[in-house]
Amino acid sequence: MTGYGSEREAYLKRLRRIEGQIRGLQRMVEEDKYCIDILTQVSAATKALQSFSLELLDEHLATCVVQAAAAGGEEADLKVREASDAIARLVRS
Repeated sequence: MTGYGSEREAYLKRLRRIEGQIRGLQRMVEEDKYCIDILTQVSAATKALQSFSLELLDEHLATCVVQAAAAGGEEADLKVREASDAIARLVRS
């Protein structure tokens, strides 16, 4: 089971909302909306994805990484390395 299992439906709902924002951006371009208005919506969609990512990362750290650390060994090292890499990717984005 994944660490986010208990929040799966809430996560899917958020992702559907973000998907709607992205489709709205596509419509704005198709309708030749003002550039700044599109950029404002891009910023909102980006923030929504960042927020989702941080919440999912927090859930991963609280479940998967903590469980692996408690077990110790190579699995713990792997989970910490994965989390560290994920954090680095989020910081760079």
